[in-house]
Amino acid sequence: MYSFTVEGNVDDVNVLNEVRERVRNQGRVWWALQASKGANWYLQPEILLIGALKKTSLKISALANAITLKRLVRKGIPPVLRPKVWFSVSGAAKKKSTVPESYYSDLTKAVDGMVTPATLQIDHDLPRTFPGHPWLDTPEGHAALRRVLVGYSFRDSDVGYCQGLNYVAALLLLVMKTEEDAFWMLAVLLENVLVRDCYTTNLSGCHVEQRVFKDLLAQKCPRIATHLEDMGFDVSLVATEWFLCLFSKSLPSETTLRLWDVLFYEGAKVLFHAALAIFKMKENELLMTHQVGDVINIIHTTSHQLFDPDELLTVAFEKIGSMTTNTISKQRKKQEPAVMAELDQRLRRLNSLKETGKNT
Repeated sequence: MYSFTVEGNVDDVNVLNEVRERVRNQGRVWWALQASKGANWYLQPEILLIGALKKTSLKISALANAITLKRLVRKGIPPVLRPKVWFSVSGAAKKKSTVPESYYSDLTKAVDGMVTPATLQIDHDLPRTFPGHPWLDTPEGHAALRRVLVGYSFRDSDVGYCQGLNYVAALLLLVMKTEEDAFWMLAVLLENVLVRDCYTTNLSGCHVEQRVFKDLLAQKCPRIATHLEDMGFDVSLVATEWFLCLFSKSLPSETTLRLWDVLFYEGAKVLFHAALAIFKMKENELLMTHQVGDVINIIHTTSHQLFDPDELLTVAFEKIGSMTTNTISKQRKKQEPAVMAELDQRLRRLNSLKETGKNT
């Protein structure tokens, strides 16, 4: 659907055909709701949240829409509606409305030709971003992706550019169709949806997420966690890429975008649901492993062959159990001091080595 080459066998093709049929059926549900409730019915839950509705009957109606929307989003947003729904429910439209209409155009013109460490790294990463894709891997695709990434690097100098964002921005471009909308989706993702500092220079936020994930694995999948710990396996070996690239390099594109459907509506907790689900799905096989390399192979093979999004999302939301955003926020606060102390110690050690080098 998004022009990625599928590397699979006949069974995988059959799964993809079944997925396409489910997408068509899900589309009919969305069109029916639009016909009965109006084209923008899914915006009503947001109105409820800001207290604009006063009458009880309208509140109940909006609450019903919110429940319906959550259920529908988890079943998948039809690709043709994805740009509009993402832009609305993520908060990107609201964020864009707070600045002049020419903001993105003015920004890209203002930074055109500027050279920074971020722009140099972006130029290095462009050819390595989904190589072989019929649009992304062309001069036109590279130019569009570069403008989005460079523009954001100047919008937020604390983030600048971090490897991994190239894959995220590339998928956003494919879905949103326009550079400007992709830019604002990237902005709302980094500034509102994900934990702050995930993409800053020391990746402190990403380190926190790894520790939170390790704790959640021990809670939700204790047998797996104990076995991996006894083996000396560090979950960051596979999970770092998941949290930096938001699964865009690990899962088939349609499965990634189904996950992002939920991510933009329910928040970053969804990433933990998905990560735990991948381990949970292969629990028996993982418990039989004795080598770290075997664990990595099982996890990589599983994620790359998850062509059926419902297979992953069913486990993620029905077998992992509930996890609230508030619970995960508390876990993050608990882990932050240890992460910052570790990063500070690492920096001191690095500076000490540099001083030693100067004196020899």
